[in-house]
Amino acid sequence: MERLRSALPQHAAEVVGDYEDHLRDERGLSQHTVRAYLGDVVSLLAFLHGVTTDDECGEQPEFSDGRDRFETLDIGVLRAWLAQQHEQGRSRTTLARRAASARTFTAWAHRRGLLASDPGARLAAPRPQRRLPGVLRRDEAGELMQVTARGAEEGHPLALRDHALIELLYATGVRISELCGLDIDDADFERRIVRVLGKGRKQRMVPFGLPAERSLRSWLRQGRPAVATHDSGPALFLGARGGRVDPRTVRRVVHEAVAAVPGAVDIGPHGLRHSAATHMLDGGADLRSVQELLGHATLATTQLYTHVTVDRLKAIHDQTHPRAR
Repeated sequence: MERLRSALPQHAAEVVGDYEDHLRDERGLSQHTVRAYLGDVVSLLAFLHGVTTDDECGEQPEFSDGRDRFETLDIGVLRAWLAQQHEQGRSRTTLARRAASARTFTAWAHRRGLLASDPGARLAAPRPQRRLPGVLRRDEAGELMQVTARGAEEGHPLALRDHALIELLYATGVRISELCGLDIDDADFERRIVRVLGKGRKQRMVPFGLPAERSLRSWLRQGRPAVATHDSGPALFLGARGGRVDPRTVRRVVHEAVAAVPGAVDIGPHGLRHSAATHMLDGGADLRSVQELLGHATLATTQLYTHVTVDRLKAIHDQTHPRAR
């Protein structure tokens, strides 16, 4: 993406820079989300300007600063760009995401006066294929906690950390970025509530249970002091060198722990989030409460988990009801 971005004409590069500032500073989106949006916009503008980083494609077209070409961005260009993506084998999910990115970008460009009209408002895209998320069964989730608890019994600092972060991920259903961003003061042990800074810098309070409290206290009492350095700051979870733990480490920890559970589907931190939501709904939680706990902006996102529970009920019905077939 960076090579393609650096090859854009001057005006387009400036527009991308301004849009990046808007996404990061005005909308408060995460670094990962900003990168995804920018990748789609750079792809669109490179298509508009005929820019490529492939040396075999010959000389690049000549521009002044690209302003005149940018003003030709219309619905035809958007559709042609998506058609090219389709020909290159992009999935329906990717096409839907890129169309959504384009609509967000053109709406911003129109508001800024960069485009006379908003062509994205007329852009339709294929609905993404919504796959049912992979989740653990309740007994598998329990076994996962036992696996990490056994590892923590030896008292190794990182084993204590791994048990605590997996317990907290499952107890709260927080996103991996939210977990990595937690500070020590964000955990209220008296009320067993953790303060989470979610998407769009929206803050919410999420409760956790006794097992998560015990594992967190053990990590803070025995594990964290052993790896903390003067540069650790207030971070709740630390890496092996004392810095704030990064998402890659958390993903590795979860995948390795799940692999030790016989028969469990391979999931990462987001799979634990799915599992927590599914198990709460299975246990009788209402959809609105789960929406608030997970920090979903719309109820439609939370409703995805009802498909999982209904699918499971249908499977049980088919297997057990005498009139199911």
